[in-house]
Amino acid sequence: MRVLDEPIVIDEDFITRPHAIYEQLREQGPVRQAIARRGLRVWLVTGYAEAKALLADPRLSKDNARARGLFEAQFPADGQPNVFSSSLASHMLNLDPPDHTRLRKLVNKAFTARTVSRLRPRIEQIADELLEEVAAKGSVDLLESFAFPLPITVICELLGVPVEDRDKFRTWSNSIVASSTPELLQEHSAALAAYLSALISAKRAEPTDDLLSDLVHVSEEGDQLSEVELISMAFLLLVAGHETTVNLIGNGVRALLEHPDQLAALRADPALLPGAVEELLRFDGPIHIATLRFTAEPVQVGDVEIPADEFVMVSLLSANRDGERFDEPDTLDIRRPAGGHLAFGHGIHYCVGAPLARLEAEIALRKLLGRFSTLELNGEATALRYRESTLMRGLESLPVRLA
Repeated sequence: MRVLDEPIVIDEDFITRPHAIYEQLREQGPVRQAIARRGLRVWLVTGYAEAKALLADPRLSKDNARARGLFEAQFPADGQPNVFSSSLASHMLNLDPPDHTRLRKLVNKAFTARTVSRLRPRIEQIADELLEEVAAKGSVDLLESFAFPLPITVICELLGVPVEDRDKFRTWSNSIVASSTPELLQEHSAALAAYLSALISAKRAEPTDDLLSDLVHVSEEGDQLSEVELISMAFLLLVAGHETTVNLIGNGVRALLEHPDQLAALRADPALLPGAVEELLRFDGPIHIATLRFTAEPVQVGDVEIPADEFVMVSLLSANRDGERFDEPDTLDIRRPAGGHLAFGHGIHYCVGAPLARLEAEIALRKLLGRFSTLELNGEATALRYRESTLMRGLESLPVRLA
């Protein structure tokens, strides 16, 4: 069995320059011991083949109750709230079968490619309205003016959440998915849980034509969601339903601006857009490290054995730049044959909202490039900063000039 080097530290460098770090780590082997936020000991997986296999391996558990116990075993005297003790943590992404299977079944129908395609006219209308405002300004933060309001408006309308509350969600969401202090995490989680609880009560009393009302009143083979499950499900769909697309649009536009030949090719042939979205997902996707898992029993990964009851972090960013899987992985090529990337995960926890994110990104790019012949960074690329999160890969802002 190979003896590993000292654990690496998952620090600010993993946010600011992850691809360069992962290139070095993959050369040393596809799995390493690491120290994550607050000193949490984990195993970091960086190779494509290993990542894909482990994402679908039933020996890696997502059970929230057991994960909370493993966390508290590492920090017995901490006494501070953590992601596993949040009132929002009992959603399907933190569950194993059969509980995961049951909850996933209740929302799958709402996010099939066919169902999502019906939203195209409304998404296009929202994009046009936002870009009309952008055109009047000329210079904007594209995240603030377009990449954020487009998907948050769509998911709020789909769930039946008042769109005027979207700024609250952005504050709460940013805190929950970023490296917030435990106190801030607890405060914002409690605020969001209270809001969703009140909204669910309103839907129960007066149902409307939306997904959240459907979930409140759903009966699938006699099944129904509990109050905690409803709140957690609403949280997951609301946060994941916009966070992924915000970052996909932001990272994608940045990548195109930094590769003008690819931007020109896309402008010349908009039919390349679906494949371009897949390549942008691979090249610099919206999810950095997949949500935490732990080993329910010892798991052999190449010549390394991960013991039982150990946390595992799978880097989707690293896997998608693995030269063992992709030719010239650090090259953006919108004509690259689509498929194979892990940007939306793999296995039973594959992102349920992937069809919606793809559709929104395609519409956003098509409308943006079709509306403006000039699209360029307003400032130096080196001034751009990424959010303090190892879960989300997203910029804090994206200042651009358009004409």
